[in-house]
Amino acid sequence: MIMTPRLSTRFSPLRRLWLCAALVLLASCQQKEAPAPTPAPAAAPAPAARQTLTIFAAASLRDAFGSLRDEFIKTHTDVDIAFNFAGSQDLRTQIEHAAPADVFASADKKNMNELQQASKVGAPAVFARNEPVVVVAQESAASVASFADLPKLKRIVIGGPDVPIGRYTGQILDNASKSLAADFRQRVEANVVSRELDVRQVLNKVVLGEANAGVVYRTDANSAKHKVGIVTIPPELNVIAEYPIAIVSGSTHAEAAAEWVKFVLSLAGQALLQQAGFIAPAGPPPT
Repeated sequence: MIMTPRLSTRFSPLRRLWLCAALVLLASCQQKEAPAPTPAPAAAPAPAARQTLTIFAAASLRDAFGSLRDEFIKTHTDVDIAFNFAGSQDLRTQIEHAAPADVFASADKKNMNELQQASKVGAPAVFARNEPVVVVAQESAASVASFADLPKLKRIVIGGPDVPIGRYTGQILDNASKSLAADFRQRVEANVVSRELDVRQVLNKVVLGEANAGVVYRTDANSAKHKVGIVTIPPELNVIAEYPIAIVSGSTHAEAAAEWVKFVLSLAGQALLQQAGFIAPAGPPPT
């Protein structure tokens, strides 16, 4: 009987080592290359926090500052602007009592100087001037050919004595009493029916027919030129108003406030102010 030799089923240690190495090599060849990880998209920059700039401005600046705001926010997209328009004397009082404000624009130097002396505002700069005129109700326009005719009117409205336009009016009447007639101021004031807290209130009284005439700024008269007659005050009698602007001390948006002041004083800001009827400030032109 012939015996078939039995094959050993066991591998020597060396053969087992070779077998393991072959299996590892085979697995590495069959394994697909893992795709490179996709980089995370770059985080979008956080939008700049919006800030609201609070500007206290004389009532006569309402229309002009509205135009300036529209231009300013085109290049300062993170800034909103809130206005508080009133008589300069009222705005000064509010700032004195710590009302939150970033910028103050006055229709006279007196109110600004008082705040500066109290360290409530920084150094002011005059940014515009304005010319007082007489506005006459349409039904009375035919009876007023010149400023000398003002005492003929029976219902006259002017600004209060603490209001810039009221103080300018008093100076103009004093000048007229020296040049036209000694009793000019007396005759005009005898026909004054009200003294208003800001120039827009004076204008509105005339527009609504509650007064025959009033003294306002040229810019305010221009805003209602289709509703009232406008009588120019002779230059030798007139008093030109000067408008200073300053950053309020303790402003919480001092950088934006400085940008607004810079814009008001710039060529672009000055052009908009002059379109509204303001006169350029005296001194070197803005840059």
